[in-house]
Amino acid sequence: MASNAATLKAVLFDRDGTLVVDVPYNGDPEKVEPYPRAREVLDGLRSRGLATGVLSNQSGIARGLLTAEEVNSVNARVEDLLGPFDVWEVCPHGAGDGCLCRKPAPGMIHSACRRLGIDPSEAAFIGDIGSDVEAAAAAGARGILVPTPQTRAEEVGAAAEVAADLEQAVALLFSQPVFPEPALREPALRGPA
Repeated sequence: MASNAATLKAVLFDRDGTLVVDVPYNGDPEKVEPYPRAREVLDGLRSRGLATGVLSNQSGIARGLLTAEEVNSVNARVEDLLGPFDVWEVCPHGAGDGCLCRKPAPGMIHSACRRLGIDPSEAAFIGDIGSDVEAAAAAGARGILVPTPQTRAEEVGAAAEVAADLEQAVALLFSQPVFPEPALREPALRGPA
């Protein structure tokens, strides 16, 4: 079930390829490069009173390519550059580990929403690959895909909502509220003819 602007309480983001340029298995905070206007987009959400969060698969930990401390230091740099986030969720597992948190599983979205005290239907999740929007759908949150050159065409084709950049993704959240099916709408009240 998709969220709409009237009930939206949190906007959650993938980290690499969405908020910051994707540096594979990055453990170096100095390599963190935010996307243009990411800070302004996040500050705009915060000024509306919406919670923000970051949810990130970090299989490099399971593969021994990164330590949890390195991931934490990169996350701290992201927060230094992009402002405070209300919630962070990191999946340290590999694709074959069978965990419930690794996207496209909905575990990180469910956990973030629990920690924020909201229902997943009151959240949106913005990411750059198919597993991000699949996780949103599985959790009952609204998902918006912001493709990069690395996003596969079939992922773009399968996404219910696609935006050119973060600004457009957030604009979609407020310009296209989801309404009930027409049969469920209240009939319009009419005055005397």
